[in-house]
Amino acid sequence: MGSRRALHYVLKVGDRGQTAKFYRELLGMKVLRHEEFEEGCKATCNGPYDGKWSKTMIGYGSEDSHFVVELTYNYGVGEYRQGNDFRGITIQSSQAVQHARQMKWLLSDLEDGVFEVVAPGGYKFYLEDKDQPKTDPVQKVALAVSDLQKSLHYWSNLLGMKIYSKDETKKKALLGYADNQCKLELQDIGGPVDHGTAYGRIAFACPKDELPSIEAEMKKENQKILTPLVSLDTPGKATVQVVILADPDGHEICFVGDEAFRELSQTDPTADKLLNDAMAADKSEEWFAKHNRQKPSA
Repeated sequence: MGSRRALHYVLKVGDRGQTAKFYRELLGMKVLRHEEFEEGCKATCNGPYDGKWSKTMIGYGSEDSHFVVELTYNYGVGEYRQGNDFRGITIQSSQAVQHARQMKWLLSDLEDGVFEVVAPGGYKFYLEDKDQPKTDPVQKVALAVSDLQKSLHYWSNLLGMKIYSKDETKKKALLGYADNQCKLELQDIGGPVDHGTAYGRIAFACPKDELPSIEAEMKKENQKILTPLVSLDTPGKATVQVVILADPDGHEICFVGDEAFRELSQTDPTADKLLNDAMAADKSEEWFAKHNRQKPSA
């Protein structure tokens, strides 16, 4: 499975302006791509919504060598309900800690030089107060599970992830596809996993020839397939093939063909301006205010 790699995690956001400020100014990430869509995604990339939406890829470098965040914004939704499914993203960056202090953003000192900071929308980030590495500063994504052994069987035995460590006392395990990639931490919470309406999705790349076999393996093992193998078009860019799965706790997992995705995911030097222009042109808040209505919560 050495050819598989971790790509990004999808977060739904309701306040695009404050969200952009957090990722750009506090975390110090760069906007890599920004795309606007007039209708919902065939693979429900933006959730179960049919209307206009946008996708912003943001991170410390290209997805060829970095794990990034995909921010999906639905124009008609102002807020999403958090569940207990997403436990947080850990980043090694003393610069981000310094930025949080300068911005007077609430920073909770946990232990051993780790600080918790909450992004708009309620998403938790854990900042390790160490110099930002020249490689990817994003260390791991943590997700909640209800049965660690069952989840380890799924992620390791069926999806081929290596188990890097396992802590029986704390009921958690660290997995990944390669030493130099962002890891996945599974935390057993001893009860049901609630995805709320803010639920995300984790994405991995694999050779496109592996996609049919991944789908076939899941069918054989009676595992959930949310979106069978499908081609997704982005106007003016490469068409990619994806299959969307759900693990035993309902965490959404996207596998995308690596060859076309590398072409699709090239960093766009105009991405920052595209996001700024889209935010300036977004009149959805004004429309709801004009009609004495609050932007709906999902």
